[in-house]
Parts: sequence; C-alpha cells; structure tokens
Amino acid sequence: MACRTARPKRDLVRVVRTPTGELRLDETGRLAGRGAYVCRDAACARTALDRGGLQRALLTPLTDDIKALLEGATNSTMTTTMTNGGDTRGEE
Repeated sequence: MACRTARPKRDLVRVVRTPTGELRLDETGRLAGRGAYVCRDAACARTALDRGGLQRALLTPLTDDIKALLEGATNSTMTTTMTNGGDTRGEE
C-alpha cells in the first residue's frame, strides 16, 4: 500500500473491515469484507498509517490502538480483532 512494491502475498499483512464494521488483521487472506494489504516492513506500515492510505482504502477511521496493533503485526505473525466502535463508513 505505501511502497507500492509487488511482493508475494505471504510478505504482506491484510487488514479487513468486516461487514459488521470490525477491523481485523487477516493472516489467512480469506476473511469476508473490504481489505487492504500492507508490507510487513514497519517503515511501510508507518507510511501507510501516516498518509491515511489505510483509512481511505477501508473507508473507516483508524484509532491509535488499531494503529499500534498493526505496527506490532508487521514484526510478528498474529491474528487479532480490532474494534473501532462500529461501522463508520464514509467518515474521514
């Protein structure tokens, strides 16, 4: 998303906004919902967060705790639920 470098899918972290409005890190790449891919490189994840690319791609604002979880996920493998307080589609 940030560096726009073509990489194998396994080198990326998928962030998904599920139909219920939850944000999740999707290590399997199979969760239903609107998704965006970010490099596992912490610098790329930071750039995507700073520029607002994830917010635009997922059509929802990201809270500080969600950003922190994503930065942590770039350095380790985990699947976790990140709640953003409901479906806020269209807000910026």
